[in-house]
Amino acid sequence: MSRWLLMSSDGINSDTLALTQEFMSTMLGVRRSGVSETASKLQSRGLISYQRGQIQIVDRKSLEKTACECYGIVKAEYKRLFD
Repeated sequence: MSRWLLMSSDGINSDTLALTQEFMSTMLGVRRSGVSETASKLQSRGLISYQRGQIQIVDRKSLEKTACECYGIVKAEYKRLFD
């Protein structure tokens, strides 16, 4: 979820994402309750702020640390190809 949030944020060039739990569960291929639980954990750690239908990335550096190493690899490759 961390990687997906970061990539979505990069795609729209904003740390504020208008996303529902239902949409995220579909995109991630998990149950909605899993999205809710994970979002709550990320929020309690101060990485995101989550309110109904809106996610704000609060601490990008720490959120990047929770994402798999593939986030950095994909970001670098995207930059290499399109910048």
